[in-house]
Amino acid sequence: SYTAETGTQPVWDEHGKPIASLHYTYYSRNNVKDRPSRPLLISFNGGPGSGSVWMHLAYTGPRVLNIDDEGYPVQPYGVRENPYSVLDVTDIVYVNPANTGYSRTIPETGKEVDRSKFFGINADIKYLAEWLNTFVTRHNRWRSPKYIIGESYGGTRVMGLSLAMQNQQWMYLNGVIMVSPADYKVIRVGGPVSSALNLPYYTAAAWHQKALPADLQQKDLLEILPESEAYTINTLIPAIAKGGFISEAERNSVAEKMAYYSGLSKKEVLDHNLDVPPSYFWKGLLRDRGGYTVGRLDSRYLGLDKQISGVRTDYNSEITSWLHSFTPAINYYLQEVLKFKTDIKYNMFGPVRPWDNKDDNTRDNLRQAMAQNPYLNVLIQSGYYDGATTYFNAKYTMWQIDPSGRMKDRFEFKGYRSGHMMYLRREDLKQANEDIRNFINRTLTRGKSAKY
Repeated sequence: SYTAETGTQPVWDEHGKPIASLHYTYYSRNNVKDRPSRPLLISFNGGPGSGSVWMHLAYTGPRVLNIDDEGYPVQPYGVRENPYSVLDVTDIVYVNPANTGYSRTIPETGKEVDRSKFFGINADIKYLAEWLNTFVTRHNRWRSPKYIIGESYGGTRVMGLSLAMQNQQWMYLNGVIMVSPADYKVIRVGGPVSSALNLPYYTAAAWHQKALPADLQQKDLLEILPESEAYTINTLIPAIAKGGFISEAERNSVAEKMAYYSGLSKKEVLDHNLDVPPSYFWKGLLRDRGGYTVGRLDSRYLGLDKQISGVRTDYNSEITSWLHSFTPAINYYLQEVLKFKTDIKYNMFGPVRPWDNKDDNTRDNLRQAMAQNPYLNVLIQSGYYDGATTYFNAKYTMWQIDPSGRMKDRFEFKGYRSGHMMYLRREDLKQANEDIRNFINRTLTRGKSAKY
């Protein structure tokens, strides 16, 4: 059995005034004889601007929402027991950052909220680290092994928090778990590497939609992805880097191979100068195969646009499907099951923009935290059909965190046959939780000294 505590805790400014109220839900196992040895898992979602609902009600928590085995909504809405929850090995707190879920900033009387204290990569990390210090103190968890998990933008958040927790709060972690991580160093920079890294995702999505050539389609997904990955690293990146000075023969050869691995036509690839954006892929992959669009965050999902022609989808088919079931489920669960009564709207996506993306050093923050803390290990989980924060981007991020290679044995990557929220597919819900469970059990130190 377990105890569920849901409530709010303030964020204070340097003068001790409350400037925000963050809503959280905390699960602790009952009848634990040795609480100091029991891990604490701190869970964030992403956005930026997303509430913690997604992993709370669909992944690691003791209840999951009512969906079918592939993740599609069913009625009646609501929740059921999660037989795969990691609550057997760790207590869990789900945190809603400012303006997400039931969390809100608190303006001074007659003044506007100072957005610079909340809505940016570094501000977000700073106030959340301070908030966590208070939470850990109030709940007597200083002696517990600690893990932080972040999904999507939450990957950037937890990379940054790993160092902020150590250097500003003097709180050391055993593990960082990144679920479908968004690394802005890859996504926003652009250029040949950022563009080329999309190809293995195109391969995976096209394979799922049966849009690849017959010889590839008859193979298993995990047989063909290494081929696409190797082609991307060894051939495609150098080819795109040559830009307009690539030879005609090489341009045609690369376009042919890209078409082979993507399900698009050679002409489509050439028309984009070998640089096919994901937005076009989502619209164009099935244009001549039924005219459906494929989902951005999970390309198993199909959408129906007003026009088959065009270069962008009308909407994200996966998001509409998810909101269909998640929104009623979280409101029902918090208000009726956990009895958290409020008239405040639960923000699935809250008003946090404009978001300050300057000075993003989170990737190196994680490297520094790992170097300073021999206990700290990293698990990365990605769905092969995620087109927003692709699995190959996640692998690339993992490769780049420590260029020396001296800490590579402390990284672990796990891939799943689903999308951004791989846990929506029941088979992956079971496996992904088991992977977290194994990661936690493997990284509990059991008396081993923290030293090199």
